[in-house]
Amino acid sequence: MNSANPVTYLTSSYSPWTVFASVLIAMFASYVALDLAKRVRQSDRVLARGWLVGGSMVMGTGIWAMHFVGMLAFKLPLVVGYDYLVTGFSWVAAVGVSGVALWIASGDQLTRTRWVVGAMAMGLGICAMHYTGMHAMAMSPGIVWDWLLVGASAVIATVASAVALGIFFWLRERTGLSAFGWQVAASAVMGVAISGMHYTGMAAANFPFDSVCMSWDKLGGNDLGLLVGTVSVVLMVISLFSSVLDTRMHGREQKLSASLAAANQELQLSTSADPLTQLPNRLAFEDRLDGAVIRSQQEQKRVGILFIDLDGFKPVNSSYGHAAGDAVLREVALRLKRVARVTDMVARVGADEFLMMLDGHPDRASAAQVAQRIRDTLREPFEVDGHEIALSCSIGIVLFPEHGPRGKLIANADAAMNAAKRAGGSGHCFFEPYMDASSPEQIDLQRDLRAAIARNELELFFQPKINGKSGQITGVEALLRWRHPARGMISPGVFIPLAERFGIIGALGNWVIEDACRQIRAWLDGGMRLRVAINLSVHQLRQNDLDKRVKDALARHRVDPHLVTFEITESVAMEDTESSMRAFERLSAIGVQLSIDDFGTGYSSLAYLRKLPARQLKIDRSFVMDLEQSEDARSIVEAVVRLAHALDLRVVAEGVETAGQRDILQGMECDELQGFLFAKPMPAKSITLWAMGDEQDAVGRAATGSEAVSFSDSMFEVDRNEPYEPTEPMPIGGPKGDK
Repeated sequence: MNSANPVTYLTSSYSPWTVFASVLIAMFASYVALDLAKRVRQSDRVLARGWLVGGSMVMGTGIWAMHFVGMLAFKLPLVVGYDYLVTGFSWVAAVGVSGVALWIASGDQLTRTRWVVGAMAMGLGICAMHYTGMHAMAMSPGIVWDWLLVGASAVIATVASAVALGIFFWLRERTGLSAFGWQVAASAVMGVAISGMHYTGMAAANFPFDSVCMSWDKLGGNDLGLLVGTVSVVLMVISLFSSVLDTRMHGREQKLSASLAAANQELQLSTSADPLTQLPNRLAFEDRLDGAVIRSQQEQKRVGILFIDLDGFKPVNSSYGHAAGDAVLREVALRLKRVARVTDMVARVGADEFLMMLDGHPDRASAAQVAQRIRDTLREPFEVDGHEIALSCSIGIVLFPEHGPRGKLIANADAAMNAAKRAGGSGHCFFEPYMDASSPEQIDLQRDLRAAIARNELELFFQPKINGKSGQITGVEALLRWRHPARGMISPGVFIPLAERFGIIGALGNWVIEDACRQIRAWLDGGMRLRVAINLSVHQLRQNDLDKRVKDALARHRVDPHLVTFEITESVAMEDTESSMRAFERLSAIGVQLSIDDFGTGYSSLAYLRKLPARQLKIDRSFVMDLEQSEDARSIVEAVVRLAHALDLRVVAEGVETAGQRDILQGMECDELQGFLFAKPMPAKSITLWAMGDEQDAVGRAATGSEAVSFSDSMFEVDRNEPYEPTEPMPIGGPKGDK
């Protein structure tokens, strides 16, 4: 400007309502822009690019419409129009700016460099749109600019762009109604900022007094402005509506995807996890075991497997209900998980069966320690619905590769667990080759066992029981032996499990009953009356005709039923209480006596035992063994003796091996004693000779094979003139180990 020749400018004005409309359009365009910024982040690239292009056009048109309506709000005392081509360029600039904004908004994060460069590019684009749009007026002489305000408008455009980009990313973290409220507020701020830039730019323009619009006959007129504004708003409404529909469809798709994912996860969980305990099931365990075995082969390390079976769990269901049983199983699972290390795995593979895999190169000692910890933690009482439930477990242990190939590890662990259970339960046992029923040696052995009865290879040995007060013999327990023609004497611990697995146990049990009755008759004919105890297996107890077999054997050999006692282990008696009760009642009706063997290792109560027709309890050898060292063992045995006597039950202590144990038991008034202190199991002839006083001959006969016997410390006394006939019931014996 020349102070000597001052320039006069045209007086301009604004239409308030049109200005207000332009601000509203700016806010609406900002809201649409914020919504479109969410759409361009689609995971589908083609769809995301479609939203980027379409969104840029809609958003750019909205911003450009605001600018155009704002230009129409500007009033000059002359006719104004706009050049077609230049106006088109301003629209292109608006679309370009929108594209840059949406492209930046589609990124995963807004870095500082990306933010600054993006804001400057957008500010430059907005300025290009605005000032190109004003250039479309084609004024002559040209517009005189206030460059200070022009710079201010550029700063406003750049800052507004930076704020918009920040809001794009900030709103990503908002959801629900709060997100909508923040988006409305952010749209108002952005709309005011855009409008502020526009009207600052307009304030920078001065029109000389003699100005003429060279494009007056082209784009122009209030009607055109109204049309542009209306079309732009409608276009943005359609775009917003499409965006909302897309959001809902996307939300529904996400819900469906989430539901499908949840269903798949539940399905996968149901196929790999136990629904009751949430532990992995056998399928998941086998899969994990495969990987562990491969790693152990590569790294030359061991893998251990513990097969855990709860002893006496079935009575929990029958006594307290399945809900209580389920609660116990869940607590068992929690306790096992506490014992397991991070690298170990616990799975439930049966009703009361669990597996634990020990990873990390365990040896026999460490595997045994884990087994002991498991036994200790499961021995602690379970509190369920006000009831205190006591359990224990039998554990079979295998180590890879020592105990077989991958395909037989679980089966071998199961076989070892069964061996632990047959040994009385509440213990652990490592796998041994003889436990494998599928090995060639076991196949041959079971074939020989089937023929052993016909070949007269089986023989009953008898271990005496003595009266705790008088020291006289009160009876014997029958114990099965097998003299193999090639292998010699085979331990019951080897062939009894084999008989159970191959279904021979029933035939062996019948032979024991038959031969015991035959021997009783032989003793009676020889003038000696001895009561014989016979052990019953769980398989025999489940035979419907067991009572008939016993009755027929007694009748065939003319044996008084009171001379036969059947011993049933406590765990067998409690396995199926109803079935056991029926079997006991049928046997009791015959007149034979009943005894509960291995008492203290199972889970019965003395109150339950009152319902059984049993006349005798046999305290397990594990308690007797600790009598001299453990005050707890002495307290337990004394309590059992007193309570049993209160229930009119006689008490037998097995496994008596020292004079100290004998003295303690006699002091507790234990009724009968049995163990190596008095005599080892011996053949029937040795029992006869020994009972008749020919001890030296008995020693020689008993020493044949591997069963040498010494009677020098015997306390037995037999009246040779009148056969001894005890006045109390007699215990049972059968295919068991030595006492």
